[in-house]
Amino acid sequence: MKIVRQIGSLAFVLGLFTAIFAGIPWYVVVADDPVVPWWLRIAVFCLVGGILVVLATVALEQRKNKMPGAGPLPAEPEREVLLLNSAELPGRLITEVLGLVQGHTVFAIWLGKDLSALVRLILGGELTEYTEMMGKARATATDRMTAQAAEMGADAIINVRYMTTSVVGSAAELLAYGTAVKLSE
Repeated sequence: MKIVRQIGSLAFVLGLFTAIFAGIPWYVVVADDPVVPWWLRIAVFCLVGGILVVLATVALEQRKNKMPGAGPLPAEPEREVLLLNSAELPGRLITEVLGLVQGHTVFAIWLGKDLSALVRLILGGELTEYTEMMGKARATATDRMTAQAAEMGADAIINVRYMTTSVVGSAAELLAYGTAVKLSE
């Protein structure tokens, strides 16, 4: 279903750009003879058809997601550096504070996925395109922060925090930061 939605999104984007960047200049040049050429007709059908395909796939996905039987989310893989959002780890002492570590990334989705998300705003439901984007951004920022801590020889990162801001349009910045520490055995 995801592939069909991506094809619909691609058809929409191609139709939109063809209609705007080729169709409008064509109309201005031949305004006296407004017979619409075959390529512009195809572009308009792609534009409208792409929207309809995206609408249909989003509606089917929402219907499928309402059905029971969705399994639990997969567990996060184990890390060499322990991540904590608290200042202490019960049963272990902090022997050395190594300093601030951080991971940073800016992610965006392409216009076709943005269209799917806009359709979900109308129909309701989770904006899975943005959920996936933010999940990937969070994982990337966390991996970068963890790599920086591992280079410092840290056993753990305490007081882990995430911060996000909108950069432009559908692009989001994500910052993960915390304090790298060494722990007692």
